Amino acid sequence: MVKPISLIVTLVLLVKNMNDITKPQGFSLNTIGIIESPYKEKFAIPRQANLVTAAKGRVLLTGQQNNLDIIRDIEQFSHLWLLFIFHGTQAQGWKPLVRPPRLGGNKKTGVLATRSPFRPNPVGMSVVKLDKVSTNKQQIILYISGLDLLDGTPIFDIKPYIPYSDAITTAQSGYAQKPMDTLSVTFSQKAKEALVIYERQYSELASFIEQVLAQDPRPAYKSHQCDNREYGMRLYDLNIRWQLISVTSVIVLSISAID
Repeated sequence: MVKPISLIVTLVLLVKNMNDITKPQGFSLNTIGIIESPYKEKFAIPRQANLVTAAKGRVLLTGQQNNLDIIRDIEQFSHLWLLFIFHGTQAQGWKPLVRPPRLGGNKKTGVLATRSPFRPNPVGMSVVKLDKVSTNKQQIILYISGLDLLDGTPIFDIKPYIPYSDAITTAQSGYAQKPMDTLSVTFSQKAKEALVIYERQYSELASFIEQVLAQDPRPAYKSHQCDNREYGMRLYDLNIRWQLISVTSVIVLSISAID
């Protein structure tokens, strides 16, 4: 039989442990890598990974993680999960309600029911294709494609993508259905001439530009609307100028190097 005094002590300890569990705790995370990406600014980054398969980048491992042991056997996996910090939006803070682009940018919904970068903790995750692994002057580099990350994004974890557990074919995605409507893209004669020059440095540049613009990178409220505005976006170190010529088509006006 438990003595009353022992029971009281047990309950006190239980309540104390429960309080310790629910008490907010701080954690420190180490950056293990940095992204080198063709996306030099937030505008034109696709809203999800693998919508632009021609987007190619690199993960450079940093510090103690720049060690071949840490990635042993990683090439057995075709795709990887990258966990990262939204460093481009972190300073703007967060709100409990946001306006997701998939709802036209007008309707508010809970931030945890979205993939908005404006989160209580600015943590993101993306699945990317692992193309190859190499070492250059003791720097370990993971070559990836299909990324949707801003240049300089800090990576704090990498995990293998496992199809049988990570791809749930019966899952429901609510309002975030896969986009079906894409824009057709053409190039002006001036842009075609520039492609001849710049594709020597950036392979598959034409496909990359086409895939980015097909997603209509304009603000969500402008979707399915045509305007006469000339837009610009920075991919690699290039300035791409483009314009809608109908609600379903875009023309690339020019491609030039950024000084």
